Amino acid sequence: MNCPYCLSEVSVDAYVCNICSRDIYLFKPMMLKVADLEDKLAAIPSAEVYELRIAELENLLEEQNHQLEKRSFFTWIFDITLYLIVPLLLLLLAHWLITVVYDTKMIYLRIISIVLPLPFAYFLFKSHAHRLLPWFMGVVFLAITSVIGMSWITSLVDKSPVWPQNLFEWKEVLEYSVSIAFSFLTGMLLGRVAYASKQRRRQAGVMNALIQLASTQSAGGVSIQGVHGLMKSLQEYGGTVVALGTTAVSIYTGLKGIVGG
Repeated sequence: MNCPYCLSEVSVDAYVCNICSRDIYLFKPMMLKVADLEDKLAAIPSAEVYELRIAELENLLEEQNHQLEKRSFFTWIFDITLYLIVPLLLLLLAHWLITVVYDTKMIYLRIISIVLPLPFAYFLFKSHAHRLLPWFMGVVFLAITSVIGMSWITSLVDKSPVWPQNLFEWKEVLEYSVSIAFSFLTGMLLGRVAYASKQRRRQAGVMNALIQLASTQSAGGVSIQGVHGLMKSLQEYGGTVVALGTTAVSIYTGLKGIVGG
């Protein structure tokens, strides 16, 4: 702490400067505040320290982003393997058992092809949100590869051509592929409905509070709570109705050739 008159160093407990002998009693509070501010300024790191810290944080953020990208890549590989490759192998195994090993009715294979992809897609989309376009392409891959693989297995046994030879066979292959694809799409839609329902339950507390706040108001005799209930019902059942529609298409395309024949 310095004397305000001669700027010489004085003790914190002194009220008179020992150099110029002037009274510093009135200046003492201000001098203490100035000394405190000087100590705080001295404790502040320099600009170089902040720059080094910023660079360190940027490097850490870059490493974390790299780890997330790497984890996302492995997550994609795991999801593709579990939800596309596994059902594909199971469909081919079912085809081999039914047509080659047991040589039983094809309707069992059609039923398995309709039912088997659905739970895989359901649990995939129930776990967390997914983009539809990449998985729609995966559905096309699953359906086409399954039918081609089944035709290849049949060709190994009876030496028949792998690819369809006439319009009727192409139509049958298309219907079979569509039934598998719509089964997977049905699971996707039901999974999204389940995921959305889970998200809504998490937000239920906030929504209920807002409804209670606005329930005292009404417009044209329609309560806000009633409107919200209607909107919630449409959200819950709309996806289910669409999923049931895709299920019907899957069953129809899968069994039409056998039942109709």
